[in-house]
Amino acid sequence: MAPRPLGRALSPAPEIGTGTSDSSTGTSTPSTGTAAPPTGTSTPPTDRTRVRRHPERGEYDRETVRRILDEALIVHVAWVEDDGSPRLIPTLHARVGDTLYVHGSRASQTMRALHAGAEVCVAATIVDGLVFARSLFHHSMNYRSVVVYGRAREVTDREEFDAMARALADHVAPGRGAEARLPTADEFRQTLILAVPIEEASAKVREGPAVDDETDLGLPVWAGVLPLGLAIGTPEPDAALADDIPTPDYITDYRRPNA
Repeated sequence: MAPRPLGRALSPAPEIGTGTSDSSTGTSTPSTGTAAPPTGTSTPPTDRTRVRRHPERGEYDRETVRRILDEALIVHVAWVEDDGSPRLIPTLHARVGDTLYVHGSRASQTMRALHAGAEVCVAATIVDGLVFARSLFHHSMNYRSVVVYGRAREVTDREEFDAMARALADHVAPGRGAEARLPTADEFRQTLILAVPIEEASAKVREGPAVDDETDLGLPVWAGVLPLGLAIGTPEPDAALADDIPTPDYITDYRRPNA
């Protein structure tokens, strides 16, 4: 059976960050598309979160940031070592209120660095479409993304740890956290869950068609948007699964939040 579309597969959307530039020439990619309307309570941007490249696409309201973090399956966590070496890894996350939780092994170099109090930059991105223009210069993407800055704290309280373990599972598939068993004492000792406050954050959203130069509109080149989205296939039960265990609704009806 062919995979079925998941999320905003047929609907373009937004972006974050500071945009792109050509370091060899000092020129920047021109504006394409539009920004989604803001919602929720805005948070004043800091010098680091203020969107300077295409500022009209910047989103500082908490609800936009929350929705993007909730829908994105993973985030990328970046930091700088004491010797100046940059590091970046993808990892699973979960948002609870205005706190972002990430987890990993205590043996991980990344987690050890973050546990030591390193300042981090966490980014989430959802690509909703490829934007094809008549010129290479104006090609773009429709996307939604968020950047969060802050320092992580370790979750040491066992009750909070278990709650966040469930939250991480529910981020992937809401309802899973209540069904799967909690970590054992040994697994608790091996696992590190870190909390990053969502206090210094911004989103950047891009949606819409390409914006070609008027002089290029007559070129015999296809232009438009190719929508993209996650897709899911048929669930594949584990070989050791008992015959009387049904497939949960959160598997058969799977979709991402806010999609």
